[in-house]
Amino acid sequence: MTKWLRRSLLASTVFVGVSASPVYAQVAEPAEVALADDTAQTEPTGEVLVTGSRIARPDLELASPVSVIGQEEIQFRQPGTADDLLRSLPAIRPSIGAGVNNGSDGSSTLNLRGIGEQRTLVLLDGRRIVPFGLDGLTDTNNIPIALLERVEVLTGGASSTYGADAVAGVVNFITRRDFTGVDATATYRVSERGDATRFKADITVGGDLADGRGNIVLSAGYTKADPLFHTAREIAEVPISSTTGLFSGATAAQVTIFASPTNAALGLPASSFGAVVDPVTGRLRAATATDTYNTNNGTYFQTPLDRVNVYAAGHYELSDAAEFYATAMFNRNTVATQLASSATFGNTYQLALNNPYLPGGVRSQLCTARSISAAACATAAAVQGGPGTAGYIEVPVVAQRRFTEYGPRGNTIESQMFQVQGGVRGDIAPGFKYDVSAQYGETTQNQTRENWGSFSKVQQALRAYRATDGSLRCVDTTNNCVPLNLFGPNGSITEAQLGFIDLDAIINRKVKQTVITGSVTGDLFASPLASSDIAFAIGGEYRKVSAASQPDGPSQIQGEVLGTGARTPPDFGQYSVKEVFGEIIVPLIEDKPFFHRLTAEGGIRYSDYTTTGNSTTWKAGGTWEPYAGFKLRGTYQVAVRSPNIQELYQSPVQGLGNLTVDPCQGAAVSGGLAALCVATGAPAGTIGSIPSPTSGQINNTSSGNRDLDVERAKTFTLGGVIAPAQLLPGFAFNIDYFNIKIDQAITQPAQADILNGCYSATLNPTFAFNAFCSLIGRNPLTGSLNGAGETPGVILTYSNLGRIESAGIDFGVSQRIKLEDFGLANAGTLALGFNATWLDRYYFQATPNAINRDCTGYYSAGGCTNPRAKWRWNGRATYGIEGFDLSLLWTHISRVSLEPFLAARLPGDVAQPGGPNPTTILADFRSIPAYDYFDLSFRAAPTENIELTLTVNNLFDKEPPLVGSGVGGTSYNSGNTFPTIYDPIGRSFTIGARIRL
Repeated sequence: MTKWLRRSLLASTVFVGVSASPVYAQVAEPAEVALADDTAQTEPTGEVLVTGSRIARPDLELASPVSVIGQEEIQFRQPGTADDLLRSLPAIRPSIGAGVNNGSDGSSTLNLRGIGEQRTLVLLDGRRIVPFGLDGLTDTNNIPIALLERVEVLTGGASSTYGADAVAGVVNFITRRDFTGVDATATYRVSERGDATRFKADITVGGDLADGRGNIVLSAGYTKADPLFHTAREIAEVPISSTTGLFSGATAAQVTIFASPTNAALGLPASSFGAVVDPVTGRLRAATATDTYNTNNGTYFQTPLDRVNVYAAGHYELSDAAEFYATAMFNRNTVATQLASSATFGNTYQLALNNPYLPGGVRSQLCTARSISAAACATAAAVQGGPGTAGYIEVPVVAQRRFTEYGPRGNTIESQMFQVQGGVRGDIAPGFKYDVSAQYGETTQNQTRENWGSFSKVQQALRAYRATDGSLRCVDTTNNCVPLNLFGPNGSITEAQLGFIDLDAIINRKVKQTVITGSVTGDLFASPLASSDIAFAIGGEYRKVSAASQPDGPSQIQGEVLGTGARTPPDFGQYSVKEVFGEIIVPLIEDKPFFHRLTAEGGIRYSDYTTTGNSTTWKAGGTWEPYAGFKLRGTYQVAVRSPNIQELYQSPVQGLGNLTVDPCQGAAVSGGLAALCVATGAPAGTIGSIPSPTSGQINNTSSGNRDLDVERAKTFTLGGVIAPAQLLPGFAFNIDYFNIKIDQAITQPAQADILNGCYSATLNPTFAFNAFCSLIGRNPLTGSLNGAGETPGVILTYSNLGRIESAGIDFGVSQRIKLEDFGLANAGTLALGFNATWLDRYYFQATPNAINRDCTGYYSAGGCTNPRAKWRWNGRATYGIEGFDLSLLWTHISRVSLEPFLAARLPGDVAQPGGPNPTTILADFRSIPAYDYFDLSFRAAPTENIELTLTVNNLFDKEPPLVGSGVGGTSYNSGNTFPTIYDPIGRSFTIGARIRL
């Protein structure tokens, strides 16, 4: 069997089973982690630092569990980005990536344990990567996939080693070292339906210098992914109400008028859809669901990506005591999101009664509703002029009209990232090593909003009249104003009208990061009952991060950019931190009865932040191996995380949250609840006719808090490993319990907590105006939670009042079988592996006044958001024979349900409202059954230098679950499903070729 095949089978086993194996500070035993570069020898040379420790000792094992994805697994999956590779791992909760359209900033991020992306640290070769935005997160689109040797995922005890933002753990992408030769790959993916295409090509070139004293490698790649539209899949052809199961679009292309002041005042029956112009009569009639607009037009299940990446690394031995090393990377990513056509949305406009496009019947109804006499109304209709002209009258209206003539709203995010690093490492004395380095990186992000439109220009174009000569004129003719026909049918808005109201907004962001670090590692002495020396590492680090957001002028004006709902303020923040750290691993007992190996380890990091002052993070752990291959391990960690720039400095901005039913909507609101609706901003005259949330969404206003302090986390893991090489060759099993508790957590209150805390008769039986009510601001015209600028909706401000708790168990098992051992000559090898995570609990309490929400196995809007399954697992079976592999991957997601409306979250708690009232959610949308996906891979090596791979994803073409458009977080509930978790693409085929010279 070729070395290529042996490595292939080994890595397949490693992917699902390495967490069952002891983790070493060096890639010393091939049964533990994936091997190094395929073009090198079977055993890699040189020490490789394993994630979770700065101590490079091949004989010392770490207590923290580490899962490893080998290079061969990467090739089986043929991912376009790192997000594609890691999204389905059991320990990771899917976060922002290609499946997020509404709410994406163009990045792809990771969320270990589901406790927040800001608590997962992403590294490249053990080094930080310059963040993407003000939130300090790493964009995994920047990871050089082609150069990866392996990915290590550590899920405990990492904060003292790398920094307190590694509360949940670390994902460390490790590149190949000492690469020589040429490695060229190309892959192409297409769905069975002929869409969702993706092309990726990479070339890596490397060689040795000065007879092996150094090495340099250069890798360049290009990735292009085409969009997948919502309307390309039956499940998302139209938005579906989670309440009724019927079509649930937004306001019609034909204008819909709300709150003028009410339907009743217009002489019409009540309607949550407002009043629409009847093209036959020229009068307003009560709007129905059939008048709404398909907001899934032009939106994406898969956002397009255009990516260029270059990565270079080199090292050179200056002397026996000094080796210089350096890396440089550059990435240019263009990601586009796209929303339904722009509109006037929920803005309040002053509508002139002499508007030349205003139908006479509508004018008459508006005059009656506003108690304007027929004579004054007729006089106002004939006025040739604007405000200040005799007889001129204008009335406030929410006149919603989709600009379908515009096409979709585009949101293109082009980011460029570069980072350089240089350092010197070597031996101080026998057994003592040093490493000193510095790095600097920048990320620039240019976000362009195309076809969104200008509020002020719409208002200017509505103040228009018909002149004596019959021409249509704007009252204010500046900027070549063109009167806007807001009242005509779809297609009636001309290019000239669109050209005048057009506005393409631009937002620029820049993040800078400087890191200077140095460390010394070495050996001390052996304990009396051990032969291995105690190992230590000490060092210091200085880190400075600054981030700024600079929008253009229109973006800074409240509500000026249509569809944004609010201004985008300029933001700037920075911090620096000085840290010292230390680690120690102590072999206590070795090679004694019942103590094959007993090891203790500890770590500490002292930090001094310019924002939050001093803090200390530490860990303690150990391993006990009574017999070779049977081990118990555990770690305990105390982490203190300082807030990032966004949490500290973000100015108030408006976004969207999902809500199916507004507590104040409809005719049944009365008594104390009605009084609360008025107290939170609804005009008294709107009670009984407040509309339902537009498109199932309401406004949320979020902001930073400069008074934030640190959050404090306590985590521990406890587990065991069985890998008896002599008794069961090729077998490994692990089980690890994890427990994470975060107090004084930096959180935002849940939308559901605020709404329930104010309006629920259970939580607020007297309907008193309380602290929750003070965080709600309604539309001053319609009383709804929608509307631009003047409607903050639900106010979500960061605080240190949160509490997060999560616990569960990780399992891993693997078995590699040589079929020739069973008398089957030349029959090949079978590798089996399984990795699973069982979530015992996930509790989240945003503030002491909020409920302690249990999201284990639930989803909901504004509370638990996207599904958090109790069980997730991967299993892989690979059969290999000379020059050929056949591999099947099984991914499982257990059943999840809608968060209960009334539940006792913890033993002894009183049942309180948490999720949406189940009577408002269609029964079919209150649960999602267990999902199983299967991916099949074929790989062949027709020659020594050529490999061909075919991967079939979603082998059985399983469709995603239908839950409607309103039962999860706005970013994650898209296309009536959850595309970040459940595959919307369907069966797809990826073919790849690799040439190695």
